[in-house]
Parts: sequence; C-alpha cells; structure tokens
Amino acid sequence: MGQPIIYLYEQLKEEHVETIRQNASDYTIIDAKRESPQLVEDDIEIMLGWDNELGPRLLASETSRLKWVQSISAGVDSYDLNRFAEKNILLSNASGIHSVSISEHVLGVLLAEFRGIRTSIGNQAKKSWTRQNISYKQLSTQKMLIVGTGHIGQQLAAFAQGLGIQTYGINTSGHVTNGFIECYSHKNMSRIINEMDIVVNILPLTDETYHLYNEQMFLAMKRGTVFVNVGRGPSVNTKDLIHALVTEQLSFAALDVFEEEPLPENSSLWTMENVLITPHISGLTPDFKAKLLSIFVQNLKHYLKDGTLAKNAVALNQGY
Repeated sequence: MGQPIIYLYEQLKEEHVETIRQNASDYTIIDAKRESPQLVEDDIEIMLGWDNELGPRLLASETSRLKWVQSISAGVDSYDLNRFAEKNILLSNASGIHSVSISEHVLGVLLAEFRGIRTSIGNQAKKSWTRQNISYKQLSTQKMLIVGTGHIGQQLAAFAQGLGIQTYGINTSGHVTNGFIECYSHKNMSRIINEMDIVVNILPLTDETYHLYNEQMFLAMKRGTVFVNVGRGPSVNTKDLIHALVTEQLSFAALDVFEEEPLPENSSLWTMENVLITPHISGLTPDFKAKLLSIFVQNLKHYLKDGTLAKNAVALNQGY
C-alpha cells in the first residue's frame, strides 16, 4: 500500500487545494480535474465529489481503502447507500449551502405568479400593453406548508414570514421546529394539507418519499392549491401532477425538478399555462465551492482526529 489519497473530483481553486494539503500532510492530494496521474485506485481513502466511473469500482473492490465521501449536493439518493453501510464508509452531504438560494428561488417563482409578473413577461414579448390577462393575489397571509423542515425549510420559513406568509411544516415526527407556526408528521400530512394555500416540497428522495405526491395526495389538497417542487423529481408522480393541473385541482405549479431530466420535449408540462419550469437551477449558489470547502475542511479535521465527521453526516439507513 502506498500513501493514502484524497481524491478531489470536484475542481477547486489552487488555494483551496493548498488548504486541504496543509491539513492533511500525510496524504497524497489528487486533483482529478487538473491532472491524470498514475495512481493505485485502492489507495483512495477520501473522495470529494463522486466519480461515477471510479466510485463504483471502489465500492466493489475488496481491497479499497475508501473510508469517507463528501458529496457536493444535499441529496444523496444517487449513491449506493446499502453498499456504503456494508463497507462502513462515511458519507457527508452539502446540506445548508443551498438554503438561501433555494429559499429565494421559491419566493421568486411565487411572486412571479401572484403579482402577474410571469404573464407580463409574455405580454412584453408580444409588445402588448394590457392588464386584461393579468391575475393577481396577495402572497401575504397565505398559508404555506413546507414539506421538509431541515436547513432549507427553516431558511424558507424565515424569509416567508418576512412577507407575512403563515408557515407550517412537515417532518418525520411532527417535532416543533424554529420558524413554523406548527409542524406535523409525515403520516398526518394528508389530513392537514387541505388547509394550506401553498405546498412546497423540499424532501430528499427515499423509499418513503417516492411518488409521495400522487393522485391521492393532490386530491387531499384544497382545490386551487399552488405547488412548488425544489426537492426531488421522483417524489412526484408526473402523470398525476399533470391531471391535477388540467383539472385545476392545482391552480399553478412551479417545477424545478422532474422524474426525468432533462424534461422530455414531448412533455405536456412545457405548454401548460399554469406551469413555470426552471431547469434544476434553484440550488445554484454564488461562492459554492468556498462554502463546500468549509464543510469539507471541518470534516477533514475531525476525521483525521478520531475518524468521525463534524458536520452533515448522512444517516445511511435513512437516506439523508
């Protein structure tokens, strides 16, 4: 065995690489996006980012030294979590980095709809000065159900309350969380969802959240509910979503994620007047890599000290 390797699959600035090098002098640092060195794959102990070709080989190897992977995203549903658990490999995510960006995105798409901005953009393209097709509602005083009360949900609740929106939350147990008037458990979601004007999905994808939003859930909502999805596409049954929009059970949907990405050109969602599509951009964050480095270095120091992680450790049996 050679010197253990920290494999950087996410390209960082040279000063960021140097910061890692200073904190891990006993490791070889491989910057995969800048160099193609000869290396013994099994010597990789830590990986920043996930190489879809190399990663599965390490998981399959009986001699791999891989002990910890730092994901660059909050969601980790693309990882083989069972294999991680079998091999006792630590996994940490980037939860918290995207909180402000996603919260601003949610409020942006809601304001675009509630204040007639979305329609005005279409009118501008036609050089049409008209108010006749502009609909408007007051966003303030609306009841918003935020499904997922983690970092992002709490940030969204704080921003939304600043606009006078009433915020309610859904989490696993219904435990009280800062920023929410009241929280409910997943199992009670369908019972209270008909009291809400806006439903925002921020859940990770797990076996329990796959197709959570199906015909039954949409019918449980108040007629005319506004639906926003910035969580995971497969949490929504697309066929049932389209039916809910066609029948106006949902008055409007702002969709940033989809079951199939890119969204197929033949999807009827593209041409629906009560749908706003964005191409999975809600999490785009200025200075993302510097914020990611902060999480990684905190975890690196802890890992080198006692083999544990300081921040954002994923519970492999729960999927988040």
